[in-house]
Amino acid sequence: MSLARNISRLSGHLRAHRNVVRVSQSCRQYAEDAKVSAPTQMSFSFGYPGKMYYANASVKQVDVPSGTGSFGILAQHVPSLAVLKPGVVTVTEDDGSLNKFFVSSGSVTINNDSSVQILAEIAVPLEDLDAQAIKEGMTKAQQELAAASTDEARAEAQIGVEVHEALDAAVQAK
Repeated sequence: MSLARNISRLSGHLRAHRNVVRVSQSCRQYAEDAKVSAPTQMSFSFGYPGKMYYANASVKQVDVPSGTGSFGILAQHVPSLAVLKPGVVTVTEDDGSLNKFFVSSGSVTINNDSSVQILAEIAVPLEDLDAQAIKEGMTKAQQELAAASTDEARAEAQIGVEVHEALDAAVQAK
């Protein structure tokens, strides 16, 4: 009788083992399919209301300033959503050339299909920035901060100072 039980248990283990093998083969096939279907190119869209710099363009890399720190985006980046802080967005074209833009704020969306969208409140190519106008804007923003009499006015003036500091840093880094 114990021989029959052992044979029964053994056949149950064999059935379970076959199921594990089938699941393992399915997982291996899924991983191979994912490798084949994983995008190797990034589709990039970037602009602000009224102006698009890139529309579903193929690029190699995008570096963005976010509220949690600057980071680079390549094809197959983990899907993410981030808030842009004032700073420089650097786009590395497929041929290796760089394009740099100052952004005041906005959002970046990284999708599972390696598409990336940046929607900025304001975006300006670095070569279009005027150092003298930035210095004048900084002076005005600092004066507004010093003269602010309400919390709301102080907050708005502080944002103006931070944006002009980031603009000045971008111009210095050109």
